[in-house]
Amino acid sequence: MHTEFLMGNEAIALGALAAGVNVVSGYPGTPSTEVLETVARRKTDDVYVEWSINEKAAMEVAAGAAYSGARAMVTMKQVGLNVASDPLMSLEYIGVKGGLVVMVADDPGPISSQTEQDTRTFAQFSKLPIFDPSSVQEAYEMVQEAFELSERLGTPVFFRATTRVDHGYESTLVKDTSEWLRNCPEGFVKDPGRWVIFPRLSVVNHAKIESRNAELSDEFSDYQRNFVVPEAGDCRAADGRRVGVATHGINYAYVRENLDEANHVRLMRVATPFPFPERKAVEFLESLDEVLCVEELDPVIERALISVCGKYHLDVRIRGKLTGDIAPSGENSVESVGAAMAAFMGEDAPEAPAPTDAPTLPVRPPVLCAGCPHRASFYAVKCAMKGRKTIYCGDIGCYTLGNAAPLDMVDTCLCMGAGINIAQGVFHVEPDTACFAFVGDSTFFASGITGTINAFYNQANMTLVVLDNSTTAMTGHQPHPGTGRTMMGQVVEKVSIEAILRAIGLTCVETVDPLDHKLAVETVRRVADEPGVKAIIFKSPCVVLAKPQARSVVDPDKCVGCQRCVKQLGCPGLVPRDGKVVIDDSLCTGCTLCEQVCPFGAISGGERL
Repeated sequence: MHTEFLMGNEAIALGALAAGVNVVSGYPGTPSTEVLETVARRKTDDVYVEWSINEKAAMEVAAGAAYSGARAMVTMKQVGLNVASDPLMSLEYIGVKGGLVVMVADDPGPISSQTEQDTRTFAQFSKLPIFDPSSVQEAYEMVQEAFELSERLGTPVFFRATTRVDHGYESTLVKDTSEWLRNCPEGFVKDPGRWVIFPRLSVVNHAKIESRNAELSDEFSDYQRNFVVPEAGDCRAADGRRVGVATHGINYAYVRENLDEANHVRLMRVATPFPFPERKAVEFLESLDEVLCVEELDPVIERALISVCGKYHLDVRIRGKLTGDIAPSGENSVESVGAAMAAFMGEDAPEAPAPTDAPTLPVRPPVLCAGCPHRASFYAVKCAMKGRKTIYCGDIGCYTLGNAAPLDMVDTCLCMGAGINIAQGVFHVEPDTACFAFVGDSTFFASGITGTINAFYNQANMTLVVLDNSTTAMTGHQPHPGTGRTMMGQVVEKVSIEAILRAIGLTCVETVDPLDHKLAVETVRRVADEPGVKAIIFKSPCVVLAKPQARSVVDPDKCVGCQRCVKQLGCPGLVPRDGKVVIDDSLCTGCTLCEQVCPFGAISGGERL
């Protein structure tokens, strides 16, 4: 054993490796991404790892490995679980032979997501056990316990961490490589009665699942990470009420931060919210008058305790989100939990930190990077379609930021791949609208191909714009089928987006460099007037991966201060100063877009890649 200073996601990865994981698949999504990346960096030669094209594919790859007796893990964020839910809901009935851990990173806030989904609720819906760690060290240990449970019960098991555990750091005691378990899969054994799902099989297995979960609830009541402290004693608030607090995950740390020796409160920590440790909950509730449930997202513990009170006729008032004592949405903090606990205990709220003389931080909304080719792509379409009735359907990725002023080029954004189908829906209602759908190269592979086929088959009239910057930029530049490399380091044949589009049946497919502004505008005008489904591939590398050749500069004698470059492009490298514009050398990539936009030729010197 040795100690390492680890991010939570790194600890989860090392825990999986220590548990003898054989196969890890996933799709990148903050805050989960570093789990798979760490496995790829720290694995031994006998571990296979891949970035799959989406979460559904990743789930099915992991399932196949687990069918063969391997220990497998699939990683995703909470919205990715929606994509993976189709195979998972059937996999629940089929089961696995090896261990299968479904690592899902929830994002209270949300900090970097479309939604605040709670995987604890999904575990109840799918009837699968779930582990909910409270710290980095515990995440390392619990993922190993999740593999053991999964293999013993022959079922997928959720491992749910939230952003503050995923991205928190802690000095973590971990096993040496020599101590890692080595799992040797038996291989797939043909058994259609087990691996082929039919209604008859599902009926039988459903009954087994319900029975198993009832037994597991009792087993989890003895699980060391579900505990009550103190186990006995008189825990009273200032007004004499016998009180307790029930919590989970990172909120356990927030609660403990607000407890001291003067606090007389019984505390229950729930590490396995489903199946709920019912017997342990009864022990916790006995002799209490009121309980405050401190949790993030859904009132999972609160509802479970209300159910326990009703089932066992316990006269205990359960408070939390449903009673307005805890915020119904958003992320909790040490301060918000402290205030809620003080109100619950009938005490004065903790004193706010003394004000400091620190200046107010400036507002810094997210923007496209200086030199980002997506800015040039959006601007070309905007110029080409000026004066026409249009809708611009966006998607999930860096290019969602095209919605901000001054571009204003994203009218809709729902979920990955949805923009292509939304554009079709608008066309069928408003045939006189020029419908555009923007999608990134990684998202096209993940979930854009089916929408494009649907548009072609159903005779839509729309323009597909693929923003190809040759990477999965938003989540940290992971490879995808168009990059020509895999997570295992293999150099493979690139999958051509243009070839896919032509294979679908599209006859009008144009590839153009968006940083050639004049050509890009002409291409959009020409292609948009073609009937049916047509496509423009704006191809230019992400500026984070490409080194600038030469930077643009402003000639102050030619600059008249019109600020057309600033007002049209919104590039953070363009800075108004003393009535004119200057270029921030630390940001400029020399993309030359501002040079092409300036009507007075005041900007020059850039050099495109």
